[in-house]
Amino acid sequence: MSTTVLTPRVSHAATTPTAPIPTATPSDVTAAVSAARAAFESGATKSLASRRRNVSAVRRLLEEHRSEFEAALFADLHKGRREAGITEIDVTIGEAAHAQKHLRRWMAPKSVSAGPLIWPASARIVPEPLGVILVMSPWNYPVNLTLDPLVGVLAAGNSAVLVPSPDAPHTAETIARLIPQYFPDGAVHVLLGAVDVAQNALKERFDHIVFTGSGRVGRIVMEAAAQNLTPVTLELGGKSPVWVDDDRQLTEVTRRLAWAKFTNAGQTCVAPDFVLTTPDRVHPLVAALREAVADIWGADPAAGREYGHIVSERHFDRLAAMLEEGNVEFGGRTDRDDLYIEPTVVTFPNLDETVIGDDAPFQLLREEIFGPILPILTVSSKEEAARVINAWDKPLALYVFGDAATRAYFAQHTSAGAQVNGAAIVHAGIGALPFGGVGASGMGAYHGVHSFRRFSHLKPVLTKPLRPDTLRLLNPGTNDRLLNLVGRLQRRG
Repeated sequence: MSTTVLTPRVSHAATTPTAPIPTATPSDVTAAVSAARAAFESGATKSLASRRRNVSAVRRLLEEHRSEFEAALFADLHKGRREAGITEIDVTIGEAAHAQKHLRRWMAPKSVSAGPLIWPASARIVPEPLGVILVMSPWNYPVNLTLDPLVGVLAAGNSAVLVPSPDAPHTAETIARLIPQYFPDGAVHVLLGAVDVAQNALKERFDHIVFTGSGRVGRIVMEAAAQNLTPVTLELGGKSPVWVDDDRQLTEVTRRLAWAKFTNAGQTCVAPDFVLTTPDRVHPLVAALREAVADIWGADPAAGREYGHIVSERHFDRLAAMLEEGNVEFGGRTDRDDLYIEPTVVTFPNLDETVIGDDAPFQLLREEIFGPILPILTVSSKEEAARVINAWDKPLALYVFGDAATRAYFAQHTSAGAQVNGAAIVHAGIGALPFGGVGASGMGAYHGVHSFRRFSHLKPVLTKPLRPDTLRLLNPGTNDRLLNLVGRLQRRG
């Protein structure tokens, strides 16, 4: 179905950087990694005091330069101050505050039982930093997904090299300009530039790599990491499904769904990607979503400063082509000059079979949308919905709007990085919950204590006195009675 093209409101050229992004040369990359390793090996990042100081530096950087980050996020993605605070700045400040509050307890060795077999003995688990960690961040949440993992990296006592996405140049340049001021000891370095900078960084030896982005690039990162046996944390997104059968609270359901889907113009890794529901629910669901969008962003979202824009012409063209698929129930207006796509809901009334993934007939259903287009698909029941979800890659999140039995059914019969009942995307901002994917949607999880553990080696330390020499019982020549005792002790677990 064709879409309406709006007349331009604000020229996107007004947000183009006034100077080119300085590109890090291969020698710059090597020098940054060497300096970060020298900072780590000096011990400057490892003490409780230095960790607190470094985590506090991230917090102060954001608090003292908040207006600059707000301006950069608006220039890159048209993010308003409210959204910039909720999804980028304040959530990262909160992550730093949480780490500062709990860091002493996280660092403390944990005593564990050594078991009866080798008594007397003591055992404990001692967290130790990994070393130098590479953080490769995306453009859609360029503050949050760069500095939030950095908090965990520094809390765990490591040094870091950051490679922010060049597709959010104003934010990347702001981070690169401020980091040396807040980390003068060289614990954190920033490398700016196009894709070749990231490629050069991946040739270096790191002790851990954190990457957020597409599955295609995630495979490249993992292949490069394998050359040095470097562990990775990959957050890769995917097509996060929604199930809706809550008829009594449809206004509340659609308001939460619309906000989660169209925040940042749908450019969110955990955004609802498509809705599954029964055929009789489609019409009321569409009507309620239309009202929710108007209530949240106004009758014309393009007229305000609260609704985000698409990051680039390349992504705009990809999404605009998707708008030609299916039936646009509402929305669909576009403005390429302003990189604007209206919140849009589409249906597929003539679809023979509901299929997600490679075998689906439309691009909207084959790949992660990553934009403000929400397809509604029909199935006969929650059981069929679960079959559709399970027939494709495990998603980063699953959102369920239904009663307790329905929630329990999806929890038992599907797998996802997270399941959220009665809301969407908000789990990604809760520091107490691990954030990460499963299968094709990623590996490893971070946030809060999970970040600290992810970026630490939990080293077991066992201490056994030389006297009494009870280990002689394990040596050859032990009589049958003692051998049977040793076996019983082992089997006790």
